Amino acid sequence: MAKAILQLGELTCPSCMTKIQKAVENQAGVSNVKVLFNAGKVRADFDESQTSAEELSNVIKDLGYEVLKVKVKEIA
Repeated sequence: MAKAILQLGELTCPSCMTKIQKAVENQAGVSNVKVLFNAGKVRADFDESQTSAEELSNVIKDLGYEVLKVKVKEIA
């Protein structure tokens, strides 16, 4: 398991947060999704055998949001 931390461009409304959270949660192997509206970040735990941080970034980009930075941390 790994944790993706994605820094987004400006989020303009709480409905953006909900839209992003649902889209990321629907990806195979993803759990514990949190969208931090004020910080402009998405945190998600994911199974590296089922998806990647890059794929999660692409899901967000496909919704029309800008992903500025992606970090991945291994979870023990």
